[in-house]
Amino acid sequence: MPIEQRCTIVEMTPLNDSTWWMTLEVGKVVEEQGLRAGQFLHVACGEGNLLRRPISVACVLADEPENTAALIFEVKGEGTRWLAGRKVGDQVNVLGPLGNGFSVEEGGRYLLVGGGIGVPPLLGYAEAYHKNAVAVLGFRSADRVILAERFRECCKEVYLCTDDGSLGRHGFVDAQVRDILEKEKDFTAVLACGPKPMLKSVAKVAAEYGVPCQVSMEERMACGVGACLGCAIQMADGTMKHVCKDGPVFDAREVEWNV
Repeated sequence: MPIEQRCTIVEMTPLNDSTWWMTLEVGKVVEEQGLRAGQFLHVACGEGNLLRRPISVACVLADEPENTAALIFEVKGEGTRWLAGRKVGDQVNVLGPLGNGFSVEEGGRYLLVGGGIGVPPLLGYAEAYHKNAVAVLGFRSADRVILAERFRECCKEVYLCTDDGSLGRHGFVDAQVRDILEKEKDFTAVLACGPKPMLKSVAKVAAEYGVPCQVSMEERMACGVGACLGCAIQMADGTMKHVCKDGPVFDAREVEWNV
């Protein structure tokens, strides 16, 4: 059951010129409600902004005296610009936990595939599975790369891809995913988060090699609790589901990609 509360900012760190790492004290939400990476919190961004901003949880820590959650967001408009101006000690109004995270199992091996601001929600899984995780991280260019060192600290291998070839492999992540699955197919699942075209390509490759694939969908959200139709997406069986309530993580086979 999501709760609304005011959370204190305990860390505010720029990762590049437009992306911020913000750590919040979230009360007992981690211990009592199971907040985890891949879920999201709906954050009020200033008195004048009616709609909250959904921000994915990168990692959590059940700690005393307060549980903490790290949120990583990119400044894209007035609301996130306001949020980027907050300081340590400030409080923000937060609704959560919302949505679901990836479905994982103890002892599993996971191929983590992230694109751009879709990379942060995978961090908690990299830190949980360490050498049982391989990461493929895609960005537009070298100056947009974030969290690469954090992933390298725990994953067995980390592959970087950039659209312009300025760092790592030149091109999109699906080509790297194909190369990896060509050599080893014994991953428990592919966990992917990023823009829809990337997810569609990764899901197709995973299906070709018979590896289960879970995708975290990105859609504009208004209410965050399934009451409006702002984030509805079509499923392969013809039904509609809400990214905020039923997702954001879905089995890739459930999604209708050709709409």
